Amino acid sequence: TFAGLLFLFFFIQKTNLDAFSRDEDRKTAINAMYYALEESFYKDHKYYPETISEENITVIDPALWTDPDGYNLGDSKSSYSYQPGDCNNGKCKEYILKAELEKENPYIKQNRKN
Repeated sequence: TFAGLLFLFFFIQKTNLDAFSRDEDRKTAINAMYYALEESFYKDHKYYPETISEENITVIDPALWTDPDGYNLGDSKSSYSYQPGDCNNGKCKEYILKAELEKENPYIKQNRKN
């Protein structure tokens, strides 16, 4: 019936809108981590850390470390990842931050060329 098709259409649209909203939340979190690394941590230390968490990056909302599915960065199930590069004794020269998205390609931020 028409009512059934209309309900199905709205259900699909709602599901898509929810996924886009979660993707935007993921991008917001990655951007916050990126700016905290660049504008706070790197400026203070002149290197990037080998790992990041709310313990060493304290300038962002702690809730941003948890993805929309409830997994913290560092958990194997998290849609967020941090990959340091060119590290020596915990001090790194580069990194890649990434969020796996539902409706787009992964969202990636990497260190500025300092």
